[in-house]
Amino acid sequence: MGTMGKAFYNVGFWIRETGQALDRLGCRLQGKNHFREQLSRHRTLMNVFDKAPSVDKGAFVAPNASITGDVHVGRGSSIWYGCVLRGDANSISVGAGTNIQDNALVHVAKTNLSGKVLPTVIGDNVTIGHSAVLHGCTVEDEAYIGTSATVLDGAHVEKHAMVASGALVRQNTRIPSGEVWGGNPAKFLRKVTEEERVFFSSSAVEYSNLAQVHATENAKNLDEAEFKKLLNKKNARDTEYDSVLDDLTLPENVPKAA
Repeated sequence: MGTMGKAFYNVGFWIRETGQALDRLGCRLQGKNHFREQLSRHRTLMNVFDKAPSVDKGAFVAPNASITGDVHVGRGSSIWYGCVLRGDANSISVGAGTNIQDNALVHVAKTNLSGKVLPTVIGDNVTIGHSAVLHGCTVEDEAYIGTSATVLDGAHVEKHAMVASGALVRQNTRIPSGEVWGGNPAKFLRKVTEEERVFFSSSAVEYSNLAQVHATENAKNLDEAEFKKLLNKKNARDTEYDSVLDDLTLPENVPKAA
């Protein structure tokens, strides 16, 4: 059945390609050129001037993330879907085992009110939540930046510190190790608990492992992914059919098949 499934897939592919070719031919005969689409090819890694990203081969970068310019990403780190790391005016450094989650933005400061030129430095095993914004700041090892939090120019988040979801850390603010800050503007709320400290480390490990699963899936070509989807669909139908047969109740005088 595996060979039959692949044959069906190939026939479907040929039919689709033939249909598209006929459509293009018809458009040409009618003088319509709207099928000539101008597509912008997304580049996950892009140079700016003489600055090029450096990503460890053991890191995961989602296919629709953007890493531009002077950016270094360490081993085992993961840059998730929709993230932007823009190191054009200065540098961005991401340590090992750090996860920057979906739609987060990391940028640098070329000029600001204090006149400082600031890179963004992110340590090892840091968790940066969805849609967070980091701009010209420093985040030390095993810190935790919550969902939609904003950390501005010159701010410094020390090791094992936590910025709560939605918080705004103002310029040049320093958050000491082991403290939770939240609000707008962010202020000290309480000390980090031991359970939270353990969670900071485990979160980084879990995301690193999950990133490998995504990396494996993203490495597959389209034909391979579509064929696997077709086989999974077929296997699901076969399993459902077998379960229906097992549930059938035969008359007492009719022996079940061995």
